[in-house]
Amino acid sequence: MKKILSLVIIGIMAFSLTACGNRNEDNTTRQEASDRQEISEKETDPAAAEGTESSDSTEKEEMDTDSDSKAEGNSILVAYFSLAGEQYGVGVIEEGNTAVIAKMIAEQTGADVFEIEAVNAYPETYDGLLDVSRQEMSDNARPEIAGTVDNMDDYDIVFVGYPNWWGDMPMIVYHFLESYDFSEKTVIPFCTHGGSGLSGTESTIADITGAEMMDGFDIAGEAVQNQRDKAGEAVTEWLREGVFIG
Repeated sequence: MKKILSLVIIGIMAFSLTACGNRNEDNTTRQEASDRQEISEKETDPAAAEGTESSDSTEKEEMDTDSDSKAEGNSILVAYFSLAGEQYGVGVIEEGNTAVIAKMIAEQTGADVFEIEAVNAYPETYDGLLDVSRQEMSDNARPEIAGTVDNMDDYDIVFVGYPNWWGDMPMIVYHFLESYDFSEKTVIPFCTHGGSGLSGTESTIADITGAEMMDGFDIAGEAVQNQRDKAGEAVTEWLREGVFIG
C-alpha cells in the first residue's frame, strides 16, 4: 500500500513539473513575439519618422535664421547732412548728392531717416559755400543743428552720411556725432565727393564715437546726379557685402 501511495505522489509531482515547464515556455514565446512587434512598430511608425523630420527641420530653420541680414532684429537709423543748390561738378541741383544716397540706403534697409539741418542756412552758391565751410573749419565751429534724434537709444546701427568738404566732414557733422552716445552702436559712414573719397573720415568718426565701425561707402557727386541707376546698383552691392540686405 505504501508503495502504491509513493508511486501516485511521484506521478503527480512529475506532471506538475511538466506543466510548469510548458507555461514558462509559453510565456517566453509570448514575450519574444511582443518584443519583435514593438521593434517592428518603432521602425515603421510614421509618427516617429515625422517627429525626427520635424526636429531636423527646426534645426535647419535655426541655421537659416543665423544667416539672416544684419537688418533683421536691429533698429537702423540713417542720419545725413546734405545741401542742394550749386554744387561742384553738377551745377545747380534740387536734391543734395548725399540725400539721394541716404534715401537709397533707407529704402533698402527699412531704416528711419534723420536729416542733419543747420539752424542758419548755408549759401546756395558754390563760392559762397566754400567761404563759409573754410571759415567753420578754421574756427573749429560747431554749427547749431535744427532738431534732435529723441530716441537715439533705440537704434543699434547708424549710417552717417555727409559730403566731403576740404578733405573732411562738415563741422556740423562733428557736432551731430558729439551730441549722442554711440559707444554701444555700430556706425557706418557714407559720403559724396568730387574725387577725394572718404579721406580717412572713418577713423575720425571712430575716435569721436568709440563705436564699432563697418566699411564705409563713397561715391562721386557727379555719378549720383548723372548716373542714378549705377549709383543705386553700387549702393545695393555695398549693402549686400555688409550683409545688410539679402
